[in-house]
Amino acid sequence: MKMRSGRERTKTLASRGLGFCVALCVVQPSISSAHGAAPKKIEEKIDIAAKPEVVWGLIHDFAKISTWNPAVASSVPASDPDQGQERILTLAKGGKITDAQTDYDAKQMTYSYRRVDDDVKVFPVSFYSATITVTPTATGSGVDWIGRFYRGDTSNEPPPGLDDPDAIKAMTDFFDAGLKNLKTLAEKK
Repeated sequence: MKMRSGRERTKTLASRGLGFCVALCVVQPSISSAHGAAPKKIEEKIDIAAKPEVVWGLIHDFAKISTWNPAVASSVPASDPDQGQERILTLAKGGKITDAQTDYDAKQMTYSYRRVDDDVKVFPVSFYSATITVTPTATGSGVDWIGRFYRGDTSNEPPPGLDDPDAIKAMTDFFDAGLKNLKTLAEKK
């Protein structure tokens, strides 16, 4: 076996490195375009001139979202041995979706949930999870609703209606409708 000098080893490694870089440059464009959908996040907040207990009293029951969010025509409680507490929502614009509650803390006035089904024809969002929290403020309450989600079609080239802008709009509209009506209801009490 012939031993190479330090200079020869360096040249060999450099040529292999150059070969790797060339191979990466050829492959890299296809790798970067194959990543699919990126997760999205929205956060909607509203200040309400009502005590936190009043606001929490309106939203604390996970299954009764239809009593304060006009985007939901009806909400029926359900239970699943694997999912736990669920709600089946009939949307005001038509169609049904099912959410499962994942966390609940009455003392902190917060709960979290996630979507169980993924009928993107009804709601152009997939794999969403959300948390809603009521906190005291100097003027009453603050409600913070955070959602994390993917667009309805997670492929590289989603069709119109199932792309990022439509998913963001659907989530934002849903949260905004609920928060604005919650403010109206709470401030009347």
